Amino acid sequence: MANAGHLVRRTSQREMIVPQKSLDRMEMRDMRNRLVQENGGPSYGTTNQGFEDPQAIQSPTRSEKEELGALASPSPGGDAIQASVSNKPGDAVEEERESWDSKWQYLLAVIGYAVGLGSVWRFPYLCQKNGGGAFLFPYLIMLAVEGIPVFYLELAVGQRLRKGAIGVWNQVSPYCGGIGVASAFVSFNVALYYNTIIAWCLYYLAESFRSPLPWSECPKQYYDNGSYRIVKECEKSSPTEYFWYRETLEISSDINHPDKFNWKIAVCLLIAWLLTYLCMAKGIASSGKVVYVTAPFPYLVLVIFFVRGITLNGMQDGLKHLFTPDWGKILDPTVWLEAGTQIFFSLGLAFGGLIAFSSYNPVHNNCFRDAVVCGIINCCTAIFAAIVVFSVLGFKANITFDECMAKRSAILLQLNNATDADSIAPVDMLINHVDRELSIQDLPRCDLQETLKNTSSGTGLAFIVFTEAINQFPWAPFWSVLFFLMLFTLGIDSEFGTLEGVITSLVDLKVLPNIRKEILTAIICSFCCAISMVFAHGAGNYVFILFDDFSGNIPLLIVAFFECVSVSYVYGLKRFSDDIELMIGSRPSSFFLVCWKYVSPMVMLTILGSSIIKQVVNGSSYMAWDKDEGVVKFEQWPSWAWGVVAVLVFVSALWIPGIAFTRLCGLHVIQDDEPAWFPAEELREYHAVLPHKVTYVERKLFCIREDGSEGLCCPIGAPPKENV
Repeated sequence: MANAGHLVRRTSQREMIVPQKSLDRMEMRDMRNRLVQENGGPSYGTTNQGFEDPQAIQSPTRSEKEELGALASPSPGGDAIQASVSNKPGDAVEEERESWDSKWQYLLAVIGYAVGLGSVWRFPYLCQKNGGGAFLFPYLIMLAVEGIPVFYLELAVGQRLRKGAIGVWNQVSPYCGGIGVASAFVSFNVALYYNTIIAWCLYYLAESFRSPLPWSECPKQYYDNGSYRIVKECEKSSPTEYFWYRETLEISSDINHPDKFNWKIAVCLLIAWLLTYLCMAKGIASSGKVVYVTAPFPYLVLVIFFVRGITLNGMQDGLKHLFTPDWGKILDPTVWLEAGTQIFFSLGLAFGGLIAFSSYNPVHNNCFRDAVVCGIINCCTAIFAAIVVFSVLGFKANITFDECMAKRSAILLQLNNATDADSIAPVDMLINHVDRELSIQDLPRCDLQETLKNTSSGTGLAFIVFTEAINQFPWAPFWSVLFFLMLFTLGIDSEFGTLEGVITSLVDLKVLPNIRKEILTAIICSFCCAISMVFAHGAGNYVFILFDDFSGNIPLLIVAFFECVSVSYVYGLKRFSDDIELMIGSRPSSFFLVCWKYVSPMVMLTILGSSIIKQVVNGSSYMAWDKDEGVVKFEQWPSWAWGVVAVLVFVSALWIPGIAFTRLCGLHVIQDDEPAWFPAEELREYHAVLPHKVTYVERKLFCIREDGSEGLCCPIGAPPKENV
């Protein structure tokens, strides 16, 4: 036969319903069990379930094997291509790999994973803290040089090598397998505490069906005679703070005193993990259906809140405060550091989830377009969420300011024995204050901009500040239900991607090869649920802060740094560019090559070094609740907490040098697996790809030699030519 596609079409053509537009496209989708070997060794390829109908998999007959063997011939690029279906190492058909039902399902899953809670409750705070509109300048630059390039890299390497994070990096080089193990451990640690946020949202969602809302006023202590008094702790703070710290968290004084177990949060955690399992039980076959709801719903709620926010009195003050640029902050290195950190974590890089998601794609999927589209959507979502949040916070700040001015006027009227503030001149007020020996500082200080500057981030913004603003809305329970449903859906699909990085890695490693994936998912979710009960006691919120501050930041930066190094200096930029050209029909531009080899690793090293120096110089503390004063206070982490931090960091990061060292010593912690199916020759014909000639820029900028080998851009002589 002239093409191997005809061989399989004999058995599969009767199952095809919709004819393809071209012969080439039909032959691409007809590929069954093609195993390609390049340069005498196995290339990356078992079956691609994105093209495959599992019912149609059949073993070829002897005549078909001979026919396939006759196809071996030099490729246009000079590679020896040999198709084989024998039982040699690397030629066996692997277990069925899942695939997305449609491109929309995949995009919604990736967008839902990348657009998480950080876009809603962290970006607005960072924006107003770091120069308002001026913060968008470093934010967009970091998106261009760090966010989208690494996003593109992960999607491309997952789609090319068709495995989870561990399998992918072990395929790049057996010495790089520790990168995948490290990302799996990071994903596991983050999934533990991330589901705690979902549990909190479920609790607030349930309480939102009460009217009036339980955090709208301070609780009362009643006496036998029917009289009552307001709880003093609530009076000193606010109803929303009291409900969050005392009613929801049942918080203790510090991390050293857990106090009693919080059964309410424990039940919510159990429900959160049960929902996570039900959505992931069948892999992407189930979670892929759920994202049709969880991905678009937050945008619907944001639009509703936007329409509501722009009609509120004072919304213009909030937006003005948010976007008024303070160009002097541009020169502050901390601003650039926080911009890079926010881009990094908001896109969900280095968790392994993106690699797992892209590994279920067809080999010809345009991963470059996906990376750009998802990166831009994530950025626009963060900016839009900031507009929504600060339009509401501007409304709340105006109410607080008006209440402060009313209290101030009442004091002034009392001091001046007057009934109408307009009848008292400001000079007379000041004279009376001095005459009565009352310092001006004793009056309430009313400053609208100062109120806006005190905006919290993270849980403080969601569960204290925003809920206080919702209290002022008509039909407050309705808005509260919408808000916490939005937070729930934002969190749950990010949880899917995070946990998928763990599960896919275990499946690819065949840790429990005889257990179905839904049972493996149940085991992992049950194990995580048991451990996450550490967040369900009086000091649980402090343990949550410990995990949030340290389990993800430093390890993820280390993982992402080694991802770029592995692709650029181990796998090779030319080889990676060739793969991308085969998949999408065009090579990555020099901009992405520069980012992968130089800029992105340098940015991540800078962020990592600055973060460590900042921790050492400034120390680290957490916010503890003082029930006597009704305020938060800063406490230093105890020595044992730093031991937990060391475990969280090193249990992930040490796998990278550890796997490389054991491999060097001849120990195979990660067993070599068969490369996944990749139809290089068919893709080359499909996209009409010609052999790439190394350009002058590639030689000088990336040290790619004429023979295709690569250097480190340092004075290294070219390798001696060998006779072939």
